[in-house]
Amino acid sequence: MKLYQEGNYNKAILLAEQALKVAKENVGPDHPDVATSLNNLAGLYYTQGNYAKAEPFYKRSLAIREKALGPDHPDVATSLNNLADLYRTQGNYAKAEPFYKRSLAIKEKALGPDHPSVATSLNNLAVLYDTQGNYAKAEPFYKRSLAI
Repeated sequence: MKLYQEGNYNKAILLAEQALKVAKENVGPDHPDVATSLNNLAGLYYTQGNYAKAEPFYKRSLAIREKALGPDHPDVATSLNNLADLYRTQGNYAKAEPFYKRSLAIKEKALGPDHPSVATSLNNLAVLYDTQGNYAKAEPFYKRSLAI
């Protein structure tokens, strides 16, 4: 994490790749710990703006989490949100929206409607609509997020 914070992304990526390799060797390729390593590596690529490299790691992380933890687990919501962020950043709003919505639904069910993580998901949807200039659609999500 320190390397990442210092902006030494290349070294951070090398270490994240090593962590992924170790996780796969120790717990197997379909374990939730591997999903976390994949997610971390994807996040480094995303931060660098290398969306093409980040996307398959985010997708694989999501697939592992859905299979190992079940489709309604909060970690699945995290993976969905990460993919949605990636698509929104690329301007692919139509692709981002269902991922944000599913992430929100999972969090509301698993964590309750007033959990801070739900507020984050509500805000993400608001930003998505706001970015598209759809302020009327964004406003209720902002308000509900703020209320939490």
